[in-house]
Amino acid sequence: MIRFREHRIPSPGAKPYICVEGPDGNLWFCESGASKIGRLNVRDDSFTEFALPAANAMPIGIIPGADGALWFAEKAANQIGRITPGGTVSEFPLPTPGSGPDGMMLGPDGNVWFSMTETSRIGRITPNGEVTEFAEGIRPGCKPLSIVVHDGSLWFSQAAGDHVGRITVDGKVSEFAIPTKGSQPRAMVTHPDGSIWFVQTSANGLGRLDPSGRITEHPATTPDASLRGVTVGPDGDLWFTENFANKIGRMSSDGRMIGEYPIPTPDSGARCIAVMSSGRMFFTSHDTGMIGEVVRD
Repeated sequence: MIRFREHRIPSPGAKPYICVEGPDGNLWFCESGASKIGRLNVRDDSFTEFALPAANAMPIGIIPGADGALWFAEKAANQIGRITPGGTVSEFPLPTPGSGPDGMMLGPDGNVWFSMTETSRIGRITPNGEVTEFAEGIRPGCKPLSIVVHDGSLWFSQAAGDHVGRITVDGKVSEFAIPTKGSQPRAMVTHPDGSIWFVQTSANGLGRLDPSGRITEHPATTPDASLRGVTVGPDGDLWFTENFANKIGRMSSDGRMIGEYPIPTPDSGARCIAVMSSGRMFFTSHDTGMIGEVVRD
């Protein structure tokens, strides 16, 4: 049986976006509307919020770094931020104006890599704050978004580019064409079987990139569901958010739809979904300012 628990974030207009397990075992998330970094204590369901120096920074992506802190992207402030588990914040401005940093991932080189959506670049920041930007080989206007690590490289979705990109740690880029044009790939996740899965927001399904570079597409059941986030559950299935349909979807690793589960609060605007090391699964309800949990009994 699938049921839900929902936790309301204290700040009005929080608009939670990406969430991730932190080094302290709690759930950390970006409050894109309140310009804060939030933390949900998964043991007692209490919230702690940390205000950012910029009032309208619009934090989006967040990831644990190799240094014991969390790193996050300030999309509107054009900065990369760092926050310790105790709440100390540092910020690093990006060299290119208006780059719109968004997705983030800890790279195999120990640096944090991030997408620069508005300038179609991939950025890298070292633990001491040194930034490098990579543009060569990335098509202009492709809007790179989500990033994952696979086989020693960084892979990124192109929300407007009809491709999945791959960039090595020394900056060499290659691309893999998605069969459906204008499918709008967004969130990505690696699967234990060696594949990469990604949501196709406009094509209403999930895409799968196999180890040979072949992409297959697998539709969701509800039309125009607006898929946004995806993760791999402890069961090996793909769990994903359906923004417009207000559901959490579930698909097997062979592309078969297993089920769709309505979120109790209407119009929640579900975005990111993430699995903790304990197996607990959380998602962000962007439009209602809540953190949801999928409970599998």
